[in-house]
Amino acid sequence: MTVLGGIGFTAPWLLLALLALPILWIILRAVPPAPMRRRFPGVALLLGLKDDETVSDRTPWWLLLLRMLAAAAIIIGLAGPVLNPNEDQAQGSGPLLIVLDGSWAGATRWAEQEEAIAAQLTRASRAGRTVAFLDLARPQPPVFQTADAWRSRLPGFRPAPWQPDQARSTLALSFLDDTADFDTLWFSDGLDYPGREAALQRFESSGSVEVYQTAANVLAMAPAGFEDGAVQLTAIRAAAGPERDVTVQARGKDPAGNASILATATATFAAGETTADTALSLPSELRARITRFDLQGQRSAGSTTLADDGLRRREVALIAGRESREGLELLSPLHYIEQALAPNADLIGGALDEILPANPDVIVLADVATLSPAEEEGLGTWIDNGGMLVRFAGPRVAASDVSRADEDPMMPVRLRSGGRTVGGAMSWGQPKALAPFREGSPFFGLAIPEDVQVTSQVMAQPDPTLAERVIAELTDGTPLVTRKAREQGQIVLFHVTATADWSTLPLSGLFVQMLERLAISSSASRPDAGQLEGTTWTPEQVMDGFGTLREAGTLPGVPGADLLTARPGPDMQPGIYASGDRRLARNVIEDGDTLTPVIWPERIPVKGFAVPPEQPVAGWLLSFAILLLLADVIASLALSGRLLSRANRIAVVALIALAPLSMAPGAQAQAAEDDAFALNAAAELALAYVLTGNRSVDEMSDAGLRGLSDTLFFRTSVEPAAPVGVDLEMDELAFFPVLYWPITPDQPRPSAEAYAKLNAYLRSGGLILFDTRDADVARFGNASPNGRKLQDLAAPLDIPPLEPLPADHVLTRTFYLLQDFPGRHTSRDVWVEAAPPDAEQVEGMPFRNLNDGVTPVVIGGNDWAAAWAISTTGAPLVPIGRGFTGERQRELAFRFGVNLIMHVLTGNYKSDQVHVPALLDRLGQ
Repeated sequence: MTVLGGIGFTAPWLLLALLALPILWIILRAVPPAPMRRRFPGVALLLGLKDDETVSDRTPWWLLLLRMLAAAAIIIGLAGPVLNPNEDQAQGSGPLLIVLDGSWAGATRWAEQEEAIAAQLTRASRAGRTVAFLDLARPQPPVFQTADAWRSRLPGFRPAPWQPDQARSTLALSFLDDTADFDTLWFSDGLDYPGREAALQRFESSGSVEVYQTAANVLAMAPAGFEDGAVQLTAIRAAAGPERDVTVQARGKDPAGNASILATATATFAAGETTADTALSLPSELRARITRFDLQGQRSAGSTTLADDGLRRREVALIAGRESREGLELLSPLHYIEQALAPNADLIGGALDEILPANPDVIVLADVATLSPAEEEGLGTWIDNGGMLVRFAGPRVAASDVSRADEDPMMPVRLRSGGRTVGGAMSWGQPKALAPFREGSPFFGLAIPEDVQVTSQVMAQPDPTLAERVIAELTDGTPLVTRKAREQGQIVLFHVTATADWSTLPLSGLFVQMLERLAISSSASRPDAGQLEGTTWTPEQVMDGFGTLREAGTLPGVPGADLLTARPGPDMQPGIYASGDRRLARNVIEDGDTLTPVIWPERIPVKGFAVPPEQPVAGWLLSFAILLLLADVIASLALSGRLLSRANRIAVVALIALAPLSMAPGAQAQAAEDDAFALNAAAELALAYVLTGNRSVDEMSDAGLRGLSDTLFFRTSVEPAAPVGVDLEMDELAFFPVLYWPITPDQPRPSAEAYAKLNAYLRSGGLILFDTRDADVARFGNASPNGRKLQDLAAPLDIPPLEPLPADHVLTRTFYLLQDFPGRHTSRDVWVEAAPPDAEQVEGMPFRNLNDGVTPVVIGGNDWAAAWAISTTGAPLVPIGRGFTGERQRELAFRFGVNLIMHVLTGNYKSDQVHVPALLDRLGQ
């Protein structure tokens, strides 16, 4: 491509034809126009006469100029003019290598990067250059192909949840050993990493290098910690700069099981600083629901930190067989357990029948031998549902008949009568030490202190299942800790006391570590590599470069030590890893990590992603030339007097009819667009909103219906497509069951044809939700500009009599049982079609029989779209109320939306008497 005067030409040699235009002017100027023919009888007298001097009339100058413009437009159009050409890139030739850092740091602006790459592929295709891609985060041998071949494969590139490193960069460069000359376009993520400088030198040795990089700062999140009763959060930025606030969002599932934002906090980067700290003080119940923290407005694995057991303090119920004696705390059966668990778990006490309704994570029974039938039944149900029962032996258990003849359901093994003590029939003579923990035991890898000794224990009765249930034993092979699974839960028995009476185990740090390995407590501090030595962790969920979690599938397990020390990569993907009942998060950013911004040498040109799109204009010029030639034909006919003859009138009419065909691509595109609109709208159910002409209102309507569509998808069997904005003048309404119509004071009134479509839509079963969005300042009526505008807009519509939504209307129970219908505002003024005058409540029915169709309109002012609105990442766009009260208001708004859509799709079927028993049960009547 050759660039002349800021315009590129794909065939610049054709411009030489412009030099012939002066010659063409002279030729056309010399040729007279065709003579006009007129019948005149007197001409016969002139026959035979000869004029010695003949003077020919000349073509008018304006007609010559018209023809010159047409010829110039054709020549320039055939030369392939292009607006906004990339002058630097246009001059290149030969192979082109596109290098991607391809890491999480570029994920937030990945779409912009794709557009910039697509623009470069277009230029390379026009220049006939072959292209290859080299992803430094996932190196593969580059293959040089045509730019058009790569264009369809461009969406397949996705950021990795790790950065390039020295090893991957070296591997990538080794693929270029047999490739000599090429130019390089490097799309950088903005972070430095080992191996980058060596890669730059290699690319420069083969040709020119251009770097494309966004100017936005890279943000990330360090792992969350728990200290001083609050979750400690740290945000990181690559480059220091002015003071800046960022919002940290705590995400998890609300009590209804829906993914939502549970809490937010603001972290402030001080001027010149690269870290910002904040804290979230949350109740343990809410903290246990958190699954991740991320930065608002960012969409990357680095800006996300996953939560694991380190933030979730488990609830542990402690029950002893005897009360502690005042003043003798060291002899209390629960003293050492409390000391071991208190820093990292929430301890609760009380009777067993009082504790079970609280559904704790773990119940510890210290020397409790006998349980009543009611206690045993309740405890068994709790274990079957996933609870962990931990029992400690003691004098009561040793003296009882529990689990002697037959295995007790609340014991992992059968027990021998009595116990094993020094001086008894089975006296050891010397206290016994613990044997090394076997592989497969949750305690495998823990170091055993030499001072841990056992002097007494209850003995397990040998049977075929005993060996598989032993998870800790003494040096002589006698079981010390046994465990068995029961449905979804498990039962663990320590064959010694929870005090120092029978062993020194409760006095050692090993006791705390064993409880942690059993996941009885959650450590607020992250374990070190030594603590995880000898364990294997299986990935449950892994994170992609955008920070989205997906199931790990068949990915292999990783050693515990590598989980903490290995850098993220294909063999150590960030995500949630499990070992037994423990969960550990492997994040992209770990404690102590920093982000280093990349600094390019001055010789390397660095550009942004915002590349002006090239605009070919050849089609426009050729179309313009055709119009000029048509005008020339008409002008020539007019000058010759032939324009108004019968035959020429037919020709002119044909030319006028054919003229629009010169713009056929536009017309065909419009027709194709209309067909695509109809096909897409008819293929899947979609919610629609009326375009008001106010950009902010229309964007809020789109975001609101998108949030409501997602809610319907996750909670019901309705799976809506993306919401559609409809133009009342142009679009067909019959495809949409619901129209959301936000009212603005300045929106134009529809035409008569649009009102005809709206009335037909209402009569055929459609529903319009009118939202004046002003319930915070006015009630229903004309007390506000929006209310007056609604009255004006609704006047031509065929709307039946209305009434405030009654308590027994089917909208209160189509899916959820509702009494209020809030949006961003909480007014109770919602109007629907009035019930028939003869609608009466039948005795024994909680509501009237209104089984007669769907209300055609619902009118209110609660600004429901703002309450439903979500961003592309799923975060709410508009704050509602304050704290949990506001989130409850948002939840009720979503429930009203679900009820409304179910009402439209199913009618008043919930008024049928077959639903009465279920509704009465839900209503508590």
